[in-house]
Amino acid sequence: MITFRALGPFEVAVAGRPLPLGGAKPRLLLATLLLQANRVVSADALAEVLWPRSAPRSAAANIRTYVHSLRKRLGDAGVGERIQGRAGGYVVQVEPGEFDVAEFEARLSEAEGAEPQAALAALDKAMGCWRGEVLADLAHSHLWSAEVARLTEQRFAAQERRVRLRVELGEQARAVREIRELLAENPLREELWRQLVLALDADGRRAEALEAYTQAERVLRDELDAEPGPALSRTHAELSADTALPVHQLPLDLPDFTGREELMAEVTGLLRSNTQPVAVILSGAPGVGKSSIAVRVAHRLRDEFPDGQLHVDLRGTADSPRRPQDVLAELLRALGVLDPAMPRGLAERSALLRSKLASRRLCIVLDDAADSAQVRPLLPGTGSCAVLITSRVLLPGLPAARTINVEVLTGEEAAELLAGIVGHERMSAEPEGAQEILRCCGRLPLAIRVAGAKLAHRPNWTLTVLADRLSDERKRLDELRLGDLAVRSSVSLSYEQLPGSTARAFRGLGQLGPVQFPAWVVAAVLDRPEADDVLDVLVDAHLVEMVASTGEPRYRLHDLLRCYAVEQAAPEEADSRRARVRRVIEGYLALAVDATERMPIHFFGMVPELSGSWRAVRGAGEPNAWFEAESQTLVALVELAVDWQLDDLAWRLTAACTPYFDVRALHDDWQRTHEIALVAARRCGDLCGQAIVLRNLGQVALYQDDYRAAADSFRESLRLFEEAGDDRGAAIALAGLSTVSRVTDDDELALAQCLRALETFERVGDQHSEAVVRIAVGSLWLLRDCYATAERWYTDAYELSAAIGDRHREARALQQIAVLHQMRGNLGAARSELNRAIAIFEELGDDHCVGYAHQCLGELFLRSGDLAHARLLLVNSLSVHRRTGDRRSVAEVSELLGELHRRQGQPAKAREWYEQALAVWRELAAEPQAEAILERLRTDPLTGGGRVAGRGY
Repeated sequence: MITFRALGPFEVAVAGRPLPLGGAKPRLLLATLLLQANRVVSADALAEVLWPRSAPRSAAANIRTYVHSLRKRLGDAGVGERIQGRAGGYVVQVEPGEFDVAEFEARLSEAEGAEPQAALAALDKAMGCWRGEVLADLAHSHLWSAEVARLTEQRFAAQERRVRLRVELGEQARAVREIRELLAENPLREELWRQLVLALDADGRRAEALEAYTQAERVLRDELDAEPGPALSRTHAELSADTALPVHQLPLDLPDFTGREELMAEVTGLLRSNTQPVAVILSGAPGVGKSSIAVRVAHRLRDEFPDGQLHVDLRGTADSPRRPQDVLAELLRALGVLDPAMPRGLAERSALLRSKLASRRLCIVLDDAADSAQVRPLLPGTGSCAVLITSRVLLPGLPAARTINVEVLTGEEAAELLAGIVGHERMSAEPEGAQEILRCCGRLPLAIRVAGAKLAHRPNWTLTVLADRLSDERKRLDELRLGDLAVRSSVSLSYEQLPGSTARAFRGLGQLGPVQFPAWVVAAVLDRPEADDVLDVLVDAHLVEMVASTGEPRYRLHDLLRCYAVEQAAPEEADSRRARVRRVIEGYLALAVDATERMPIHFFGMVPELSGSWRAVRGAGEPNAWFEAESQTLVALVELAVDWQLDDLAWRLTAACTPYFDVRALHDDWQRTHEIALVAARRCGDLCGQAIVLRNLGQVALYQDDYRAAADSFRESLRLFEEAGDDRGAAIALAGLSTVSRVTDDDELALAQCLRALETFERVGDQHSEAVVRIAVGSLWLLRDCYATAERWYTDAYELSAAIGDRHREARALQQIAVLHQMRGNLGAARSELNRAIAIFEELGDDHCVGYAHQCLGELFLRSGDLAHARLLLVNSLSVHRRTGDRRSVAEVSELLGELHRRQGQPAKAREWYEQALAVWRELAAEPQAEAILERLRTDPLTGGGRVAGRGY
């Protein structure tokens, strides 16, 4: 069963499982149709929603594409027919019970005229349809405004009626909670205030009822300059309550406190509306600003707590944290208990505190808590007090408390804090220096305060001076010290409380550099099968933080904590530190090789053998997802391996990553890692390592159209493979040389090189590589217009690929067979084979090859006169080629787009595309292609054409 959900984040679910809908625009389109379910929405209205400023010329085509995508995704769930085209627009068909908006309105109708209990049940079901604001996760269009406003008003009306029914049925406690929520949105509704006072008093909470009246009085006066009306005033006159002298112990609020508005809004929301004791824990890393936030929140809520605020420093990070018994005595004295009446035992003092707090409304700040045992005796048991706790560690022993993690400042907040200390003029004068300071401080408030204070006390310093001094990680913590403000001493308080193995793990993780890592890395650092217990301690102490990720959880050290961890490594640990790094990289190498071997696209290259014995207990998971999550860490570890002179690991890890670099066209990472790895392989004298890295460098140079560099790398790789006696490696390098020969128009040499490589692959039994080369040989015969010979090679490659299950080469062969059909004039057969190839490429997630196939299909549509489809496909393929840096294909597609506009009778556009192609051909020094375009432009800008020849294997 399918369900559509608009009352909250937009979601379509099938059998309870969310259905992926694609990007933002398909989601906006479907949401717009659903808001007018079973009614036709015009294409113009859809365009206005999708492109509110200005719709592109291709709006109609793009909408058709989005509709097609949505139909396909819904079709996978068996409901693709739900979206239908109509004259001038589209409609989505929705059945009863499938749409939460319709379900909500049905429950409202059910509540009308029903008995109170039945009406309340119906309203509860109606409100259960809501998960947030209407289409909360989508950018709203003004075309939705009327419908969104109608639904929002219906929601509020239902909430009001539900509250009245609860009071009528004696459910005052629930009514109070709901009334407070309604007042947060509508604080000027006097009848809601009266209902709140009555509900609180009926629930036996007279003091809170009076406080609610005081709040109402203040809100009405501040917002409307009016006094409460007769009904509310009469209700207040009927109530009475005891009074108590307030106590105010909060420290001074920071005058330059910056940002944190969202976090403070969450905390104040939790504390403000409590009708029973509530506790909030602010937990975070050293120097992140937990105490400052707690004090700011407590000051902001002074009026909410008429009996005052208590503040206690628990000194949880000191050598001897304060005992709960001593803290209780301090709190009780503040509440008027004299020493002669002070109980002696912990339990008695805790009980007396609970009694004193039960009839009061206080905000209690417990700063720097050591653990749950220290805090638990200090908490109220009944009443409406609020407790705000700060701690560097998690406090799982307080299940009733709400924990909020305090992160570092956002970039904007960090800049504002620094500007508030050093002055906006000084910041504006040196924006680059300011950004470097903030980067070195890692947006940690304590570090920014120290840096800002240093600059404030040194007006003659430029910001660049301090930025340069902070850039050296070895001295950074020394620079971030001024008087009693110091980042190092703040971190030391947490580090010194770590057990021995946990401290050793912390130091080892610091050696890895600024990387994200999964849990098994901690085990590698400690040379243990598993170390989740150690990682848990580091996370609970906020010395390691979890970062957002899909799949396996991932972690990192804040840059300043990492600097501190590196400082703690003793010089005599040099050998063990190197061994730690080796184990981590060995673990990554094993996972990378495993992921490479399980990738759906068989890599035409050399996968390195494993080095070392350390293996992670957990596997790599889905290959592409694992590489995507780990790619930046893998690149950083290649550099780390070279720094620690682990040269064999450096080139092996680089080679293991190449298949992923290839699939995702990550040419910059490919180039950088291989240049580093080549130095390492040469330094350790590994011939095969050098040969593999050089072959891969040749391939990326080929992708970048640097044919001279590609040929040089392939030749040197071939020589080294032959010297090492690796026939298969030599054949792969030779195949690379044949590609260079073909692209540089030396077809005879290319064919000879291919046939030599093929002979080797057949002899060593490498059928995957054999299929690759057979496709290449077919393409060389096709360039000679020897169609029958080309067809035999392509067919052999296709059959071989299908037999060994190599779907990627099967699709490549189909694509080339399609090109052959096109050149013979059999456009129908060409289209059929291309569609089969595209389906396989999409199934394998190979966007690169999908782009090439779209180019071929676009040219086919162009030749057959279907210009609309040709344009869409060619533009899509052009986008892929630009993203992957394939300039040759960019030039070819630009020529095809020139011809397309020529056929559409748009000479200016045609000339523009031809000139773009000309510029790229000249960049590539491709004189024949450039001359052909020049001749076309000289004679007639609306004539010409060309044949696309793919590149690579």
